[in-house]
Amino acid sequence: MKAIVFDAFGGTEVLHEAEIEVPQPGPGQVRVQVRAVGVNPVDGKIRSGIMEAIFPTTLPAVPGGEIAGIVDALGEGVDRFKVGDEVLGWSETGSYAEYALADATVIAPKPAGLDWTHAAALPVASDGADRVLDLLDVKAGETLLIHGASGALGTVAVQLAVARGARVIGTAGPANQEYVTSLGATALVYGDGLVERVRALAPSGVDAVFDAAGKGALEDSITLRGGTDRIVTTADFRARELGIVFAEGPQRRSATRLAELAQQAADGDLVLTVGATHPLSDAAKAQQSSDTGHTRGKLILTIN
Repeated sequence: MKAIVFDAFGGTEVLHEAEIEVPQPGPGQVRVQVRAVGVNPVDGKIRSGIMEAIFPTTLPAVPGGEIAGIVDALGEGVDRFKVGDEVLGWSETGSYAEYALADATVIAPKPAGLDWTHAAALPVASDGADRVLDLLDVKAGETLLIHGASGALGTVAVQLAVARGARVIGTAGPANQEYVTSLGATALVYGDGLVERVRALAPSGVDAVFDAAGKGALEDSITLRGGTDRIVTTADFRARELGIVFAEGPQRRSATRLAELAQQAADGDLVLTVGATHPLSDAAKAQQSSDTGHTRGKLILTIN
């Protein structure tokens, strides 16, 4: 099968297409014929080698861990799915490939009203958003500041926080202000003078901060919070030296929650924005875009 592989750590130039063996499902696994793959910032961080302390990688490796596709084969003991079922979720093997293996307990049925690209945009973002909102203990009536509100994770986090009854102030670039507003947040441009702009909107302060951008906003967040309490980042590796929580814990990967949110997306009650799609062969180009951190919504690789 065709797959994208890297044999050494480095920039996107280490990614290349290769023919590798089709994986065989073991007990409790399904094999998925991949139709769409979510490209996540962590994919580039793993490729670069800076995540080795957290996610050790055996080379050569296939990137990716988020899939939407069709169940192609069943491992022993799997009775939740049958061959031909359309699913979305997390893969056990690298997902930048024509086939990937998945634990049958962490994939969910894809609703008919949800297309492949938007299905692949959901698992990582929804899991990360729920996990951080719970870490921050965001409640109705509170004000939450989200950095990177127009990205794939930020897009979902804004909506889930608003659904909890929180007021959300979301930072993004100038071109994404209307988009962030459309998600239900009060939009703000990031950068110099952020503290003053936030205080003008929230004179009594913000109750919590979710940094999904990693663009150097932690110091401003500490100033706004008056300390490091209730600040969580998923993107800034300076967190520990500043005394801030870096959300690197285990993903929950709840198939039940994924199925619930997938249906909301299919019904139009949850917005999933696909920033761009690329064929599998353009994986390096997709990761280059992801590495900039300036994309709106999710980058997707498509596989016919």
